[in-house]
Parts: sequence; C-alpha cells; structure tokens
Amino acid sequence: MEPISLRTPLALLLVSLGLIVAAWWWLSTPAALVRAPIDPSDKLECVSYAPFRGTQTPLIASTQISPEQIAQDLAQLATISKCVRTYSIQNGLDQVPALAEKAGLKVIQGIWLGSNRYKNLAEIATVVGLTKKYPGVISAVVVGNEVLLRGEMTAADLAATIRLVKPQVKVPVTYADVWEYWLRNREVYEAVDFVTIHILPYWEDFPVRASFAAAHVDSIRKRIGVAFPGKEILIGETGWPSAGRMREGALPSRTNQARVVAEILDLAKKEKFRVNLIEAYDQPWKRQLEGTVGGFWGLIDADHRALKYPAGQSVNNYPLWKVYLGCGLVLSILVFGAAMLTMRRRPWSPRLLSWVAVTASATSAGILFGVAADKMLYESLGVGGWLCWGALLGAATLAPILSASALISGRALPTFLELVGPREGRTPSWLARGLAAALLITTLIAAMTALGFLFDPRYRDFPFAALTMAVVPFFALMLLNRPKTGVRPIAEAVFAGVFVVTALYTGFNEGPNNWQSLWTCAGYVLLGLTLWQARGEQTPK
Repeated sequence: MEPISLRTPLALLLVSLGLIVAAWWWLSTPAALVRAPIDPSDKLECVSYAPFRGTQTPLIASTQISPEQIAQDLAQLATISKCVRTYSIQNGLDQVPALAEKAGLKVIQGIWLGSNRYKNLAEIATVVGLTKKYPGVISAVVVGNEVLLRGEMTAADLAATIRLVKPQVKVPVTYADVWEYWLRNREVYEAVDFVTIHILPYWEDFPVRASFAAAHVDSIRKRIGVAFPGKEILIGETGWPSAGRMREGALPSRTNQARVVAEILDLAKKEKFRVNLIEAYDQPWKRQLEGTVGGFWGLIDADHRALKYPAGQSVNNYPLWKVYLGCGLVLSILVFGAAMLTMRRRPWSPRLLSWVAVTASATSAGILFGVAADKMLYESLGVGGWLCWGALLGAATLAPILSASALISGRALPTFLELVGPREGRTPSWLARGLAAALLITTLIAAMTALGFLFDPRYRDFPFAALTMAVVPFFALMLLNRPKTGVRPIAEAVFAGVFVVTALYTGFNEGPNNWQSLWTCAGYVLLGLTLWQARGEQTPK
C-alpha cells in the first residue's frame, strides 16, 4: 500500500469545512412568512400575560410582583397589543387593571377557580370589585380556566359559579377550557355570554405539525361554532413553542412559532374572528411543570424582554449561527490537527479508511456543535441541568479530537476499567484517560436520558446533537481499531443492553414521525453496539 501523503488529510479537511459551511447555510435559512408575527402597525387583539421573570414563580404562594415590574411589561405590550388576558388576581396581578388603564390596554380579567370554595369566593369578590372600579378597562371576565380539564370542579358547580358572577358585573362573562371539554360539558354553554376555547395544536392528543396548525385551529373553531350556535367563539389560547422536544411530527422551533402565529393571525384577519395568543413573555417557571417546552411559548424573550420577531427582520432557528459556524470550523480543524500531529509521530502511514473516519467525526462534530450548544442554552435548568448538559457537550467536544488521535495511532477505544478500575489496570496514557472519561460521561448521561424516556418521557428533551458528536467517533474507533482479545466488561455489557432496550421502546412510543426521537434512538443503538464490542484484559487461566 502506498503511504498516504499530507495532501490526503488536507483535502479531506477542506471537504469537511465545506460540508460544515453548507450545513449551516441551510440551517440558517430564514423562514418565509405570510405576515410579520408581531407588527406594531397591526396590533394583536389580545395576548396572555403573566409577569414572572427569572426565578419568580406562582408556585410559591408568597410571590408578589411589584407594580413597577408590571407597569414596565404593560408599557411594552401596549406597543404590540390592544389587550392582555390575565388568569387570576394572585401574586400582584390584581394591580393589572389600574396599570393597564395607564398603558392604554384593555383587560380580559381572569378568575382562578379550584377545588377550594372559600378561595374561589374571595377571588370572585376581588374581581367583581375591579370591574366596578375599572369599567373602561376590563372588557370581559373569564370565570375559571381549565378547571374541568384539571378535574377540580364539576360542570354543574362551574355553571352555578358563572351564574353567581354574571349579575354582579356589567361585562360579558365566559369560561375558558380546551375545546374538547366544551363538547363534553355542554351545560356550561348556557351559562356564558360567549365561548372561550383553547386550541394548542402542539399539545393535542394527536399532535399537529406546524405546517397544518393554522388550518387545525380554523377547523376546530368552525366545529365549535356549529356545536354552539348563536354565541361568539373566542380563541382564548393558541400559539406554538419556540424550543423544546418534538411530539410526533410537532417540532418546537423559532421559525415554526413565527410561522404558526403569522398564519393564525392572517386567518383571523381574513375570517374576522378574535384570537388571544399564548403568551406575551416566556415563562421559565413553567419548565418545572412541562419541561423545556413549557417555558418557551412567549412572543418576547424572558431574559432580555426583547421581541423574538421584530417586524422587518428575518426569522431563523439560530440567530447565533455565525458564531456556531465559526466554532464548528475551529472544532473540525482541531480534530484534523490532532490526527496530523499523531501521524507525524508514527513511523507508519495510517490507512485511508482511518482518515475517512476522522473526516466523518470532524464533520459531524463541526455541524452539530452549534446545534448542541444552542440546545444546552435552552434546555439547561438550574445548577444540575447546566452541569449535566455542559458535561455532555464537553465530552462530545473532546470525543472526536481524542478519537482522531487514537484512530491514526491504531489504539483501541479504552474500557471504563482503564479509567476507574484497580490501579494496576489503569492506563498510563493521559490521552487514553481523556478518551475513557469522555466515553464514561457520555454513557452515564445517555443512560440517564434513555431511562427517562422509558419511565417518564412526556417532557424530556432528546439529546440527539451532543450524543451524535460523541457516538460517531466512538463507533468509528470501535470498528477500525477493534481489540482482538480479552473478555467483555460487565459494565459495558449492561449499558449496551440498556441502550438497545430503551431505544426500541422509545422509538415505538414516540412514533415514526418524531425525527428527534428516531435520531436519538439511533445514537443509543450505536453507543450500545460500541460498548458491546469492548474487551478488557484476558482473564488468566
């Protein structure tokens, strides 16, 4: 075999860099929208408002939001919307009507109902007082939000409560719930002045793709209109998340959120029906209840209080794509640099197949680093979340670099015992230790996520990007530099079994339309196969 000259790896490096640039050119392509999703010259009819920022949460009853913070929010919302919808008067939200009057906003005032009758009556009394004090601000009262969905009241009790409120206020009264619960509890229709339905295509029992979301909303609206003729049908909640895990074919993303909102608003304008979007601001506290996706339904970013989609600006899924592209190119160069440095120190010329594997590792890592970093920024919650996803990204970044050196030198993928086993069996090579550490971290975090999808999958994110960055070089190293002798370590065998079993279950459970799930499951299977081929030292006879 002729020795491979330096031209071959340099040519492959150029190929890798070209593929990374092409991939990010595609990933950063702006979305084509029918209209601007947020346009100050064509204000929204209404938008759901919750004032919580950072670590503030209504899950802590003592949380009180200052009037200055609410006033700041309402002044911003007045530039894009005619109205805000609230859900209760707790946590300082009783201040909203007074502050909305100063901002020039109308308010659809919510009364939060639950299973505690005395709290319900206290909330009703406060809202009745607000409607009398701010008759020009409060345009309607929503008596209860999804209380039937939560099972905290019967339809008969809810209808009686609505009838209790109606004589005490001079504005229209309604109830708000997911559209199916209106069809199941028709007696509530007789008690309200208009019907308020929630249509969230992403959260449907059979999730709807973003491309069909607006048509789904219109179809459900018309269906409810036929079922309940003679009264206005207000869409009290609709929208799309900008980040989080897929549900079947429903993909949260910035472009999908902008597209769905734009298409629904365009439809509402053409067919002349009212829409309240959920929601004004991203709400980080909801992530404790609904996972990553729960915190990213807002039209405005939670941290910087900036519009996600300013009118006149293009919308793409990766606003920092130039940074991600640059980091990907640097990472690819580092991978090839590690391989070339190893080649110079070896007396033989590596196989072409080894350089192809280096190219595959460098290219996949270069493309996916930005995706993985973006996911880490959105999905990390709390110290534990940042440590977990940061460790996985760190291991995934080191894996292709260290594997490139091993591929060219002919070294096999180290076992866990070479890192954490008995002292006499540990490898003296710091490169092998680093590679074993990257493999161990990837395996532990992957196993944690895999078991999560097995036992509690609904709100969990798919770690497909960082997982692939690590698995591709590990798998390539296992194929090309396979150990010839030794016994299969128990730890690797157990993890391999876990990954294969959970991958099969998750793929079936999530369905064939969820590419995030299928991609992640493929990563689990490849990691399982890699670990299954591990061999430790031969047991002495």
